[in-house]
Amino acid sequence: MNNKLKTLAKGIFDVSPLMIPVFPFGIIYGVIGMELGIGPYMTLGLSIIIFGGASQIVLLQLFSGGASSLVILSSVGAVNSRHLLYGAVLSEHLSTLKLSWKIILSYVMVDQAFAVSNTYFKNNRKNENKHFHLLGAGFTCWTIWQISTILGIVLGSVVPEELGLSFTISLTFLALLISDFRKFKNIIVMLTSGIVATIGYNTIPFKAYIIVAALTALLVATLLTLADLKNK
Repeated sequence: MNNKLKTLAKGIFDVSPLMIPVFPFGIIYGVIGMELGIGPYMTLGLSIIIFGGASQIVLLQLFSGGASSLVILSSVGAVNSRHLLYGAVLSEHLSTLKLSWKIILSYVMVDQAFAVSNTYFKNNRKNENKHFHLLGAGFTCWTIWQISTILGIVLGSVVPEELGLSFTISLTFLALLISDFRKFKNIIVMLTSGIVATIGYNTIPFKAYIIVAALTALLVATLLTLADLKNK
């Protein structure tokens, strides 16, 4: 096995354990897409085009709540903005690649792929084909996400509407936040966002309370982080 295939296989192997929680998440997304009446083609299309679990769930939640297009686009963009940081972190390892490679890797670089490939890059700086690790990890994530979305679409088409599964959107986000409850400053940020969103629900027009709450939480998180750095 040549170095490229070996590195590709390593990426697939490293990210595979992280696919266990991703699979049910994709199924939930597919089911909710059908529950909200988006249809199978649009539901799958969003998974292919956006390819971002959290941002797709945000899109569904805002769409079901009747948010404006501006709010939806800005919110999805805000959720995906973390990829700017991912790109900046990995740039030192991928800066010499052709533009076509950078576009492909940018598309498949999700949280799980970034986590395993960033570690691999640090430990294998001399490997000229190390970008194949990110390709393997990212493509594995992409494949699992599409399969789980399709399975969710199939299940969603047979689940009775009376079950009202749209509530699982909120439960999914609560599950994602559980690990953040361990730090007090994270709780402060979440409470700030929740309070601002609650107050702004009936006072801020165009359902922009979501953006205002997110920006306020971001500001608080930045201030708390700067305070920690100053104390150190």
